[in-house]
Amino acid sequence: MAALFLAPMAVLVGGLVLVPIARSIVTSTTERHGQESVFVGLDNYLHLVDDGQFHTGVVNSFVFTAYAEIFKVVLGLAAALLLHQRRRGRAVLAGLLLVPWVVPTVVTAFSWRALLDPIFGSVNTLLTATGIGPLLASAHLVDSWPAGWLSDPELAMPSVILVNVWKGVPFFTVCFLAGLKAIPADLYEAATIDGASPWQRFANVTLPGLRHVITVTVTLSSIWTFNNFDLVWLLTQGGPGDVTAPYVLVAYSKAILQLQYGAGAAVTLVMLPVIGGLVFVLVRLLRQDTGIRLPRRRGAARWLGTRRWAPTARRALPWVVTAVVTGLLLWASPQIFWKAAVVLGVILLVAAAVGRVVSALNSRGGRRSSSVVSGLGSWVALAGLLFFVLGPLYWIAVTAFKSEGQVVMRTDDLWPTPWTMEQFSALFANQPFGRWYLNTILVSAASTAVALVCAALAGYALARLRFRGAQGFTVTVLLTYVMPGALLFIPLYQMLIGARLTDSLWSLVVTYPTFTLPFATWLLVGYFSSIPVELEEAALVDGCTRLQAFGRVVLPLAKPGLLAVALFTLTNAWNEFLFAFVFITKDEYKTLPVGMQSMIAGDVVPQGQLAAASLLVSIPVVVMYALGQRFLTEGLTAGAVKG
Repeated sequence: MAALFLAPMAVLVGGLVLVPIARSIVTSTTERHGQESVFVGLDNYLHLVDDGQFHTGVVNSFVFTAYAEIFKVVLGLAAALLLHQRRRGRAVLAGLLLVPWVVPTVVTAFSWRALLDPIFGSVNTLLTATGIGPLLASAHLVDSWPAGWLSDPELAMPSVILVNVWKGVPFFTVCFLAGLKAIPADLYEAATIDGASPWQRFANVTLPGLRHVITVTVTLSSIWTFNNFDLVWLLTQGGPGDVTAPYVLVAYSKAILQLQYGAGAAVTLVMLPVIGGLVFVLVRLLRQDTGIRLPRRRGAARWLGTRRWAPTARRALPWVVTAVVTGLLLWASPQIFWKAAVVLGVILLVAAAVGRVVSALNSRGGRRSSSVVSGLGSWVALAGLLFFVLGPLYWIAVTAFKSEGQVVMRTDDLWPTPWTMEQFSALFANQPFGRWYLNTILVSAASTAVALVCAALAGYALARLRFRGAQGFTVTVLLTYVMPGALLFIPLYQMLIGARLTDSLWSLVVTYPTFTLPFATWLLVGYFSSIPVELEEAALVDGCTRLQAFGRVVLPLAKPGLLAVALFTLTNAWNEFLFAFVFITKDEYKTLPVGMQSMIAGDVVPQGQLAAASLLVSIPVVVMYALGQRFLTEGLTAGAVKG
């Protein structure tokens, strides 16, 4: 029975993840000479030792990931604390903050690329009007004003990091907010009675309570950020020069543009130990949540010496990691390091000043004054955060309804006068946008259906059936979930060429389960485990077979979980860029992200049409999340017995 339920999942994961990785290892030992591949052993790896482009890509990936995660943690934690204190409107504010994480990456890249334009961008205009821009230049945070954010080698990487932070902060905020809700209020009350200040309560109650959430969120986000391709490509294509090119872009350049598959595969596999280390940490951290038990190695105990040293090592490890990362950042990017330190210092100083004022008012008995100051500071911080989060999205919305003259002449930036549908008409008249939209719908629906069926069968087997190898299969599912597409796109591209499936929608339908199916299975394992087994046993006693009990009892009760899987897989397929960009070159088979990227020809950027396209691409995703979140809440609060 377990083999029957797991067979579709095993075939897809084995054929689309494990086999391509093995093939990538073989490919990395070959070199293309004409139409043939010749075995060269470890030459591709040895050539990377003196490859300056590869060295730059590795350093860029590390710098990009480290700074992005630091600012995501700081801003995400600040946003979560602000929302946690709100009793009214928390759900609305959280929903608004989640929008940047939901919108497709191509929309994110286009909006910020337009806003950061040195001549026509609204960022320079706003900073000049407020006097902040010249102040940044006088403080040497920028070399000159107006700043060329994406064209200046000194500012390109900080700008890309800024956009990644903008898109990632909502994910951190939601995770930290859930963690804050799980901290017992008794701990804060006890600390307050003992005379602890707000800072002491934060340091001794909040941070320890969020330690697990912070570690898991940062580790998972680091895997995604380290292997990011689409955002960097859409913003800068790795330029100017190679200052923003991550190692994934280096692999793409070697394998796809230069047709040296072996060299490209070697680039991705050299970084596999780094990714493997992050994955190992993540699996260990999630072991308690998923019920996975990994064997402890005796060598680890010997390395620690005795058990009494383990707590000391655990306490010292974060400080050691912080010191090492700080030293590496200072060495790798000294020009960015001090700028980031100044920005973080300003944020922390403002927060500390407000906290000091509130504490001083409390100590003098002015509770009402302290609450007013605290509330005012919270609302100002929330207003600034909402402006940062929603500003680019508002710019897209209003630009989509401007006439071409308003876009070119930059008149009525904040409010179109008059409102017009000119850009939408031009979009469908000048571009095969309708075809791209239909392709995206077909691919997303087909890949979601495949993931839903296979994940439901595999998740039920792993949650309910007892068989040898269940834990190993569950660990494999988790590992394949966090394996990045950077490791797979080269061997999958070779496989699709051999099967003559490139430049067809089937290439996307077949390959999209590589990143949707493992997550769907992992989520459903936990959901099926939460359904009372007594209901299923009662159905079996009444004469149902295992398949009938699964179809008539378990699946109806698992509707919220199935909806969550469908929602996540559908939006991931809707937003996917890397595979579609590599596998599809013909206009008639492009999906929306790749099609929108192809609308930009050199320096010619149809801003109005791209804004209209961005709006049409984003609305379905935002609506799906809004409706799905409501349905999920209703379904999860209804007990299984009631259902």
